[in-house]
Amino acid sequence: MTPPDLNARPSKDAYRSILSLWLAGLAPNTRGAIWMLGSALAFTLMTALVKFLGAGYSASVQTFYRQAAALLVLLPMMARDWRGSFHSTRPWILLFRSSAGTLAMTLGFYAFQKLPLADANALSFTRTLWLVPLAGFVLGEKLGPLRIGASVVGFLGVVIMLRPTGSSAAFGLPQAAALGSAFLFALTIAGMKVLTRDHKPFTLLVWSSALGLVFSIPMALLSWRWPSLTDLGLLIAMGVLGVMAQACYIKGMQIGDAAAMAPIDYMRLVFAVAVGFLVFHDIPQLATLLGAAVVVCSTLFITWREARDNRRAAALID
Repeated sequence: MTPPDLNARPSKDAYRSILSLWLAGLAPNTRGAIWMLGSALAFTLMTALVKFLGAGYSASVQTFYRQAAALLVLLPMMARDWRGSFHSTRPWILLFRSSAGTLAMTLGFYAFQKLPLADANALSFTRTLWLVPLAGFVLGEKLGPLRIGASVVGFLGVVIMLRPTGSSAAFGLPQAAALGSAFLFALTIAGMKVLTRDHKPFTLLVWSSALGLVFSIPMALLSWRWPSLTDLGLLIAMGVLGVMAQACYIKGMQIGDAAAMAPIDYMRLVFAVAVGFLVFHDIPQLATLLGAAVVVCSTLFITWREARDNRRAAALID
């Protein structure tokens, strides 16, 4: 029998096994928090690349590369069952959701190009606030006074953020794009809640990526520019980071409790302030930080209430 080589380095599979065992020994919320931190970091790096490349590549061109990267990542899994990956009983809703998501991404990228990272991130958090009226009108959910009140307070925080200099001139096209992007993303989330009743999450992801790529082509052609080899690498990295952020977010929410995971997602704002200051020399306005704090507190309250109501409903069913 050959004795083991004590000087040999562990293989990659061994490192993965050690990491898996370590993660398995942690509490679900702790594991979820790690995934959520990974999502926040990947999202911040993606938006930093969006802003860095924004001088030469329009938001629509960046959206094209983001969707192309997502589809490339999904292709190996789609190849196992092409028909099953696209199977849907309600394709028209998926078409609408994908078109809204593509427009939301384009508007969001434009906002990240034009605004400081902290401002754009703070305004992107309003999607939770938009979900409150959409839950009532689209999903038919009953809205209590506390959820409505929290939503109103949250939008007051938006008003604070949009007047950092004390004048109405603070509101412009980039801010409008950020709010429009948040609203459209909230609309896609509402659509996802409807579709997950009879669709697998992977199917929704496939439709979103495939149709998103198709829908992004016309807008990208209007401002198309062939990238240099270096820029192409950065655009692909931006797309891959976007997929990683989405995948880590889904994994974190799947493992941990939603009310516990929501605060971790707001680390995006902390990362954005740090990267904005170190890379782009952005110094956030006091009004931005105050308004963001109001929005974060409001959305956390809404998330906590929804998670509590879901637990109560599940307890009644059991």
